[in-house]
Amino acid sequence: MYIKNEDYNLMVKNASPNSKKAKDFLCAFAFGGVVCTIGELLRLLFIHLKIGEKNVPILVAAALITVSAILTGLKLFQKISRIAGAGVLVPITGFANAVVSPAIEYRPEGFIQGVGVKIFSIAGPVILYGTLASVIYGVIYYVFTEVL
Repeated sequence: MYIKNEDYNLMVKNASPNSKKAKDFLCAFAFGGVVCTIGELLRLLFIHLKIGEKNVPILVAAALITVSAILTGLKLFQKISRIAGAGVLVPITGFANAVVSPAIEYRPEGFIQGVGVKIFSIAGPVILYGTLASVIYGVIYYVFTEVL
């Protein structure tokens, strides 16, 4: 059976829910702000605890990753992300969710064939292209600062 592009596009349009762009934008903005505020509060806490300037950013990232992983394990992250959208999916919290979700989903298949094989199925491309982009940026930076 062959479907014309126009017919297919009409079927997709009819099946897709209407997006409330203004609401989605405001929710993403608000929740993204909450994530950033929590990160800033953690930064201030770690500075107050005199942990050391070099360690503070690492601890903030680790804390946000840990909270995201726990929320994912408790099946709360998905509920939050339905409302918050890109506000929680774009920062490091979304990356943590992308790693933990497949690990939880494929755990019944075992730690090797399930978790080990599938844990980076979503986050893998992000790691790959993020690393590639950083190498390209590093080469460009080196050429412009050291060679020229």
